[in-house]
Amino acid sequence: MADEDVAVQDEIEFQPGEADGGMFGDGPPAKKAKHFWPSAKRLVGLLAPEKFLMSVVMVLVVASVVLTVIAPRILGRAMDVIFNGFLGKSLPAGVPKDVLVEELRAAGEARQADMLAATDVIPGQGIDFSRLAELIVLVLGMYVVASVLMWANGFLLNRLVMRVVFRLREDIERKLNRLPLSYFDTRQRGDLMSRVTNDVDNIQAALQQAFSQLVSSLMTVLGITVMMFVVSWQLALIALVALPLSGIVAGVIGVRSQKLFAAQWKNTGALNGHVEESYSGLELIRAYGRGEEMLEEFDNRNDKLFSASFGAQFVSGMIMPAMTFISYLSYVLVAVAGGLRVASGSITLGDATAFIQYSREFTQPVSEMASIANMLQSGVASAERTFELLDADEQEPEDVRATLPETANGRVVFEDVSFSYDPEEPLIEGLSFTVEPGQTVAIVGHTGAGKTTLVNLVMRFYELGGGRILVDGVDIRDLSRDELRGRTGMVLQDAWLFEGTIRENIRYGRLDATDEEVVEAAKATMVDRFVRQLPDGYDTVIDAEGGSVSAGERQLITIARAFIAQPSLLILDEATSSVDTRTELLVQHAMAALRSDRTSFVIAHRLSTIRDAHTILVMEHGAIVEQGTHAELLERRGVYHALYESQFKGSAIGDPNARQEA
Repeated sequence: MADEDVAVQDEIEFQPGEADGGMFGDGPPAKKAKHFWPSAKRLVGLLAPEKFLMSVVMVLVVASVVLTVIAPRILGRAMDVIFNGFLGKSLPAGVPKDVLVEELRAAGEARQADMLAATDVIPGQGIDFSRLAELIVLVLGMYVVASVLMWANGFLLNRLVMRVVFRLREDIERKLNRLPLSYFDTRQRGDLMSRVTNDVDNIQAALQQAFSQLVSSLMTVLGITVMMFVVSWQLALIALVALPLSGIVAGVIGVRSQKLFAAQWKNTGALNGHVEESYSGLELIRAYGRGEEMLEEFDNRNDKLFSASFGAQFVSGMIMPAMTFISYLSYVLVAVAGGLRVASGSITLGDATAFIQYSREFTQPVSEMASIANMLQSGVASAERTFELLDADEQEPEDVRATLPETANGRVVFEDVSFSYDPEEPLIEGLSFTVEPGQTVAIVGHTGAGKTTLVNLVMRFYELGGGRILVDGVDIRDLSRDELRGRTGMVLQDAWLFEGTIRENIRYGRLDATDEEVVEAAKATMVDRFVRQLPDGYDTVIDAEGGSVSAGERQLITIARAFIAQPSLLILDEATSSVDTRTELLVQHAMAALRSDRTSFVIAHRLSTIRDAHTILVMEHGAIVEQGTHAELLERRGVYHALYESQFKGSAIGDPNARQEA
């Protein structure tokens, strides 16, 4: 599996979390996302179904920005009213302003004359408080309306993003159900969970915060730029010096932070995978005393996550101080130049005040956009991981051309079947055999011989490389997977139970089963015997790991679940391997009831459990090397006889209970 992961790394430059070949494997160093801009474009494309709501949000943003951009100019007019009032009060009443200007020029006070000429002063008249009140009320009203519009914008945007993320989660869930088992074979469950949960949450945060601030900041920058040129194009050019400097800072820091955010989410997936393994295999870890090693590996991965996260936050955190410095630099230049232009009479004091406010407000959204860029880097890194999942190759599309007979017999025919997980390493080649209706076929062989693969092919968990499999005369590739699996019952070595009651877990085999049918299935499979002793009976709640019942009882419940499904074809994969000998007797009785009148495939290592099988297939390296009944195979004194003797003698490679069972 590790080799396959390395191949994936070579093919795709950035595949976070998929290169960890094992529990203690170290993945390759994080790399820069290879398809940043396509992923960013696709992320924005998720908003396409919400075009109307997006349009409303944009209108609200534009209206709010227009009000907040115009307000400083109005406030500058109020400043002019105050300044003109103080200046006019100090001038002699009844003397025209033009006369006073000429007198100043005659006295050699040209600068004061220019400044006076640029004002709307009425000599002898003080502050016009009514006009001042109108302007202040107008400015306050504009800010209030702008705030309400921004609140409405935030409300609608949150609703929009939540709907987008809701659909994204639905798409991911549907995708997971369409992926072949081979996809999950080569990936850590923890990393997949990280993509489904952490990465989607990060996408949500990026869309909620970054998109809203980005649009608002961009519109604010454009609006302020226009107003600055309206007030004074000379000062506007000075203020715009901040733009190229901000762009350089954002570009340099953004590239670096992009790599670090990619590493952060890659290491998040790796750490989650390790935690999931540690929790799932807790008993095994304690049994072998590997707690220290697991903790050491956790610390190692946690250190990597800490380093990547700290680096990402540190580098992205450099943007605001750098932007603040540029903002102060621009502010100083504008203040000095503005003061000189007021003194020269080129602009009024109110316009200068408004321009200074514009210059401060101009650098703030520019700084926000630079900071948002890093948030988007993180969001796009998560989006890329999520899109990799959504773009993964699905199981082959169905070409439904037939259906099974209404009353299925369960006749199974393998015709020259070939299959391999790796094209370079063939596993099953030219396999042919027939199972008649109602027969029980046992499949035995050493680990890796292809036993489980054989039944997985019957279930179409994997597609054939060659040949065909017929069920009741119909090629399984002509059937829908749902119909094929709906006629098949399966009991696995791992007795998986869902969180819920015992009744619900049994009914999972057939959701429309009545309570009476549940009890009937439980009685037939020896479940009713122990359920009756529980305080809540069939309503006893068990957790996902089945912690409320023993291993044998969990297995019996899974057999009852298969029984109630009423399958025509039954697959039992090492169903007794995890129980003791005493419990095995109960499980065997339950399986005997389950196998009655059904075609059954039984995979077993304990040969004593399949002695009553109609046919035993002995497999080695994907091929059937022996076939016959228990007695016939023992008489041949071949591979099966050697397996049976090794168990009967209790050898190291056999079952320690074999002597007693035999």
